[in-house]
Amino acid sequence: MRNFETEKKYSDDDLLLLSGIQHIAFCERQWALIHLEQVWAENVRTVEGKHLHERADDPYKDETRKTLRVIRAMPLVSYQIGLRGVADVVEFHQSQEVVSGEMCRLEKREGWWRPVPVEYKRGRPKPDDRDAVQLCAQAMALEEMMVISIPSGFLFYGQTKHRESVFFDIALRQHTVELATRMHQLAREEITPKPQKGKHCSQCSLVEQCQPQWMLRHRSVESYLARMCHVEVDHS
Repeated sequence: MRNFETEKKYSDDDLLLLSGIQHIAFCERQWALIHLEQVWAENVRTVEGKHLHERADDPYKDETRKTLRVIRAMPLVSYQIGLRGVADVVEFHQSQEVVSGEMCRLEKREGWWRPVPVEYKRGRPKPDDRDAVQLCAQAMALEEMMVISIPSGFLFYGQTKHRESVFFDIALRQHTVELATRMHQLAREEITPKPQKGKHCSQCSLVEQCQPQWMLRHRSVESYLARMCHVEVDHS
């Protein structure tokens, strides 16, 4: 069983949106535009994703079966990585085999249950880990709240209609912590990073607001003056 710390690293006032971890994993500037500057723009991807989450997050569609309890739109909070949010779905699977540190009790339900977070995404699996770190952050919040260990979860993709298993290994957990820490650093310093133009820009709903090509061509007044002074010195 994981050794959970009891002392809070962040207060309620410090908590950031857990969903933002997927944004900063994709692009630090995108995260800052959305979460610091409150800039947002819809495109086909974001609209489809919103509709998929609305269906998954309906709290009135919880399911109870003999060996399965499904909780939708479950509130989450982690004071260790400083994030709060909502899990699309958390499944509780009853098991005859009790694994120490990985099972919990449910109110008015007999036996032991294993929690499994499930995050719904539009489209297909991504070539990077932006979806995996969001799911991992949800699992880490659940672990902290329930004082258990969660080894894995699922990502469900709307286009493929298929679940992808995600194992919360040490490397993924460490990357999740690093991203959350970076979010808090940017929030404290109120910094919007400069754009880093790449292939990912074509997938971003904020490309028009970001204007990465214009920003990369732009030079600051300081650099302009320094360059001109250098030229003058060379020709004197």
